[in-house]
Amino acid sequence: MTGAELRVLLDRALELLAKNEDELRDLDSAIGDGDLGITVSRGAEAARKSIAALAANSTPSDVIRALATTIASANASSFSALVATGLLAASRSVAGRESLTAGDVVAMAQQAIPAIAKRGKAELGDKTMLDALVPSVAALEAGSSDEALEAMIAAARKGIDDTTGLVSRKGRAAWLGERTIGHPDPGATAYLRFLEALQQAWVRS
Repeated sequence: MTGAELRVLLDRALELLAKNEDELRDLDSAIGDGDLGITVSRGAEAARKSIAALAANSTPSDVIRALATTIASANASSFSALVATGLLAASRSVAGRESLTAGDVVAMAQQAIPAIAKRGKAELGDKTMLDALVPSVAALEAGSSDEALEAMIAAARKGIDDTTGLVSRKGRAAWLGERTIGHPDPGATAYLRFLEALQQAWVRS
């Protein structure tokens, strides 16, 4: 996939992702400060404008780096910072590539995980985005390219379901302790919605 093709795919996916604003706001209001919906929608819209302004010959790394810097500045939040950190790590792993192979996509995902974990000082089971991200990347590594997104979505959804009954250990949600039991992690859900949006965009491409 070239940089131009990636821009088209991500533009469609981000447009779809922004439509989840109300759901993400409500999820975050239950165990956080309720700003995740607007963070995601504003970040998605700003990112669409950013990648649209890139030069026609931009590489995939250029596109991903533009996403990272725009999301980080569009609406300052811990979630934006984590996403930007992961995207920057991913972009560095494919620097200089004119187009992405399936192996490149795996490498990007693998680099994003430790970067996000380090920035958030989190690990699996803390009830964060990692609990959806890590199993989805494992599914990407194990699956065929034709079924990769479907497998990633299923794995991310299971990761969220498996941790919904746990106590949140990071961020504002951690302040609520046992009151977070029974609520899915909003950040993990936002990541799942992105994967679903990406799948829809891919089908339309």
